[in-house]
Amino acid sequence: MSKNLPQFQKRAFTRRAAISLAGRHVTVLGLGTLGGAVEAVKFLAAQGAIVTVTDEKPASKLAASLAELAQIPIHRFVLGGHDDDDFRKADLIVANPAVRPDHRLLKLARDGGIPITTEVQLFLERCPAPVAAVTGSNGKSTTTAMLHRICEMASGSPGLRRAWLGGNIGVSLLDQLPAITSDDLVVMELSSFQLYWLNQIEWSPSIAIVTNFSANHLDWHDGLDDYRSAKQTMFRWQNESDVAVINLDDPDVCQWPGPALRLGFQTGSNCSDVTTKYGVFSESEKEGCLPSQILRLPDAEIRLAASSWLRVKGEHNLQNAMAAIAAASVMDIPMEVIETALRSYQALPHRLEFVGACAGREFYNDSLATTPESAILGLKAFSQPVILLAGGYDKGVDLSSMSKVISKACRVVVLMGQTAPAIHEQIEQYRPSGGGPEVIFASSPHDAFTKAWENSQPGEVMLLSPGCASYDWFVNFRDRGEQFRQFVIELAKTHEEQ
Repeated sequence: MSKNLPQFQKRAFTRRAAISLAGRHVTVLGLGTLGGAVEAVKFLAAQGAIVTVTDEKPASKLAASLAELAQIPIHRFVLGGHDDDDFRKADLIVANPAVRPDHRLLKLARDGGIPITTEVQLFLERCPAPVAAVTGSNGKSTTTAMLHRICEMASGSPGLRRAWLGGNIGVSLLDQLPAITSDDLVVMELSSFQLYWLNQIEWSPSIAIVTNFSANHLDWHDGLDDYRSAKQTMFRWQNESDVAVINLDDPDVCQWPGPALRLGFQTGSNCSDVTTKYGVFSESEKEGCLPSQILRLPDAEIRLAASSWLRVKGEHNLQNAMAAIAAASVMDIPMEVIETALRSYQALPHRLEFVGACAGREFYNDSLATTPESAILGLKAFSQPVILLAGGYDKGVDLSSMSKVISKACRVVVLMGQTAPAIHEQIEQYRPSGGGPEVIFASSPHDAFTKAWENSQPGEVMLLSPGCASYDWFVNFRDRGEQFRQFVIELAKTHEEQ
């Protein structure tokens, strides 16, 4: 798009030669239920490793994952507990990212000089293609999917044979390694857990996008500074030919150091970084008009109407799109391709996803709203009265900002899980005189959905946007969203039969 804007250097991770896995004793810690560890086990076995899989959960809680491994040659399973010898005598440990780095068994391995890796690290050490990666406390999945959609539509053009999607968005690419070439681009979502481990091998992506930063996962990280440091891995090991895309509205992210070319995206009026001149910026809104944007490059300014391109709700999704546009601007992708891709983009499952309507009510599944900030953005996307389903597993995060918004923005809130009492207490602190939502406590998922439905009225929105993790009542956020979706489906069937 710009002859004077340096094109990012298409490079794969400059890595040490990936060690041969054939004949090595490898212990996989944490099989889990999300699929990444399953793909790692399959990959390791295919490479000839002697694989031991261990998880503190019993086999009955891992049935789906174990079924996928039924035909894979595994040396042994240790389930419902662990055997220390699997960490003393192994040649390599593959840790599930959800396992804290200070776990006793990982310390045992480190003390014995045994290397520790992850599924994502196994992939990146062998990937021949450059990587565009996205992280952030909120919005990273949507931004990743938008950028991949753009790159997917540009595939086949000079310099981009194919775009691949993987990482924390739920897709392991280990089994695709034989098909990935240096002419491809891998678009990845990366969590703070994954980035913590990637810092150990001094890895950063060719294009790094950070959507925002706020306190999260303090039950895993050793405080806010440790969480920030993990996220900063995105920029830490870049070089001057790489690209860093930053949120100029976020004063924390704007201060993160790094040597790469910096592009920004900005929707607010107060820029936190006046030194970043290039990127995508919102222009002042005119009364009665949608906000417009401008892509500012060294030798050109391209006016955009990204607000009108999007089918997904919320200003935060406009911000996600602007981040994707800024990243795409260094890939020589024509603006008409970017526009077509964003016009055709549909919300990901569990991301402010419309799941149905019944008896004059609309139902939205925002189960991936696992932070207070993301729940606030979900609430702000609606002008209709909202019946909110909120609460869940306690990650040790301050929920007061969410509770304050709930106290003014909802007609009814149904509270779930461990954090329900704390959210209720905070709502009462912020409740406006003579107003605020009706607060209802639920004892189970079905009880929560039923009470929200029973207290709703035609013309209202029933929104699952918990602002908390899911692990107390649900397997994961997908399970939470799917249970809500199934409730809506059954509810609609019941009303059709009446």
